[in-house]
Amino acid sequence: MTQTHALLPTAKKLGLTEEEYFKIVDFLGREPNFTELSVYSVMWSEHCSYKNSIVWLKTLPKEGKYVLAKAGEENAGLMDIGDGLAVAFKIESHNHPSALEPYQGAATGVGGIHRDIFTMGARPIAALNSLRFGSISHKRTKHLVRGVVKGIGDYGNAFGVPTVGGETFFDDCYNINPLVNAMSVGIVKQGKTVSAIAKGAGNLVFIVGSATGKDGIHGATFASEDITEKSTEKLPAVQVGDPFTEKLLLEATLEAIESGIIVGMQDMGAAGITCSTSEMSAKGNSGMEIHLDKVPTRQANMQPFEILLSESQERMLIVIEKGKEEVLKAIFEKWDLPCVQIGTVTDTGYLEYYMHGELVAKVPAKSLVLGGGAPVYHRTYKEPQYLQETKKYNPDAIPVPQSTEEYIKIITFLLSHPNIASKHWIYEQYDSMVGTANMSVNQPSDAAIIKVKGTKKALALTVDCNSRYVHANPEIGCAIAVLEAARNITCSGGIPLGVTNCLNFGNPYNEEVYWQFVHSIKGMKSACEALGIPVTGGNVSFYNQSVMDNVTVPVFPTPTIGMVGLLENLREDRMFMGFQKEVDFIYLLGDVNEDMACSEYVYSYHNVKYSPAPYFNIENEIKLHKNLYELIQMRLIDSAHDVSNGGLITTLFESAFVHGIGFSVEVPANIRPDAFLFGEGQGRVVVTVPEFNKEKFEKYCTVPFIRIGITTGRNIVEVKNYIPYMSFDIFREAYFSFNMD
Repeated sequence: MTQTHALLPTAKKLGLTEEEYFKIVDFLGREPNFTELSVYSVMWSEHCSYKNSIVWLKTLPKEGKYVLAKAGEENAGLMDIGDGLAVAFKIESHNHPSALEPYQGAATGVGGIHRDIFTMGARPIAALNSLRFGSISHKRTKHLVRGVVKGIGDYGNAFGVPTVGGETFFDDCYNINPLVNAMSVGIVKQGKTVSAIAKGAGNLVFIVGSATGKDGIHGATFASEDITEKSTEKLPAVQVGDPFTEKLLLEATLEAIESGIIVGMQDMGAAGITCSTSEMSAKGNSGMEIHLDKVPTRQANMQPFEILLSESQERMLIVIEKGKEEVLKAIFEKWDLPCVQIGTVTDTGYLEYYMHGELVAKVPAKSLVLGGGAPVYHRTYKEPQYLQETKKYNPDAIPVPQSTEEYIKIITFLLSHPNIASKHWIYEQYDSMVGTANMSVNQPSDAAIIKVKGTKKALALTVDCNSRYVHANPEIGCAIAVLEAARNITCSGGIPLGVTNCLNFGNPYNEEVYWQFVHSIKGMKSACEALGIPVTGGNVSFYNQSVMDNVTVPVFPTPTIGMVGLLENLREDRMFMGFQKEVDFIYLLGDVNEDMACSEYVYSYHNVKYSPAPYFNIENEIKLHKNLYELIQMRLIDSAHDVSNGGLITTLFESAFVHGIGFSVEVPANIRPDAFLFGEGQGRVVVTVPEFNKEKFEKYCTVPFIRIGITTGRNIVEVKNYIPYMSFDIFREAYFSFNMD
């Protein structure tokens, strides 16, 4: 039979290459029809298939002492925390939708990541986020910030899960393309989890939750292309969320799991029904017969491809044992949610989609998915040209401040900078107390601390990435992101368990962007191996671009690290970031150095845009973490706060502001003062030690340390020879008075 390849031009418009089109023909043994082509276009998009990233993702460590579900095995990572419990956690991006429609883009990102958690049977207990925006002075940035923050707050607050932590970063590179990364963490009893699998010929396939509409159609392919001026024409690719329906869906699905009738379950995120039917079938070496006309819809006369590709929110695909359908229907009727059988599991290995009895598409399930027939590419890459500029950096060209007035000016500049200043104007819009498990509201730690109810345990949660460091050196910068996250967990009294990542980069077909991606993965791998923890999963978001000076450039490479840690005994192990009492000795642990590279001080105050990544020594960092954890366990210190954005001076003020306890510190005579105070060299922690523990602390501190000062009376600070003994009110005002408006 002659093949005309009539749909090849259509395939290209849908984002498929000519090579991929002919691969589809080979799988089917014939020309695809439009519906089948649409199915392949979303499943083979970068967003679903990871076709440009999987070869490198596979190099990341998966094994670990606490691992119950490895990366790629389930919708989220799963780790043993003892007492018969497990923690499920994952972070994902919703960048492109948020760039177009910030409120719904961010809201549905929150809803989607929570579904990944409770579809496994875990009850979400905490949410975090990592946000990147362009220049704070731009009108569009302000519009995006307002929409994203309100979307996160409205959805999370209504859904009833506290937002307990996060980070917000501003830089011109994100002017057009913001990054919105959402993380969810849940708790489940071991043995009560559900897998995203379809098996058992004759078992029944149900769709539950919201009706299906035309929102989000081709959302996966939309997320796999650059943002341009014409992107606003694709607003239907942005989903619409309903947190109240999601709350009902949470309770109904957990009750259904408890009933014991569920064979498998998966939420409908990217690619909707297409993704859940194909991935569940492929995992179970099975197939499905699906009747699309039975799917509850919000619009009349929806076409088969629209029903298949819709990314309408708050929906699940559930496979149950044949004969148990009345049990499932009764549960969802109780929660006033639609629950409709749309098909059956088969043993053919094919997905057969029908519309009013007519077969509209028939494809091998495994041909659609990652690890099956989805294409895998080995991209070429080369070192970015801009890195030559970082080699020209000369710290001696940066003038040393010469007066008290200049030091005060620099400190107020840094403390009021949007990347350092308090984000209370953001997080106060979030409900952080719902559920009453958040222990960090009045006594903050470097990581959010969430009590595991019914036990003595707590989880330590954080998200971290300084994308400027990664831009300067992707391998070192990404390793720093991992180690900073671990440092936050350790400073809080916990031990790191595992990593979930959200890898935000530009166009992977740009060789310089792909070089950034490859070297970031290498840095993540080395850091996780040094810590002895696995990467449990996450998400890759390519095609993040912005326009600067009329030139399209990728955003800073931003491999956001979400990390979960464990405190075995909340009451005994917890450590705080705030100074706890007056007249404690202040110590700086770690490698003291004069590195100012890539600091906010150099980048923003002195406007030096190219410099190397800051000082970093992975072996010394690991020693610091281990020793700090021992010192906390021995109860020798009163507080611990790591040195990060803004340098040592920011760390000291952030610790001081918590309870209004000041400090008097001294710069070592042999160190450049602005480098000591404002540099962001890694592997350093500020701790306070009561006088009666001083000798024992110094005996058991096995990493480099210097005593730099003492905590003082309320609201009083001093940096000897540089800042006189004075009230810190002007610095507190600088830190807390920043507001986008």
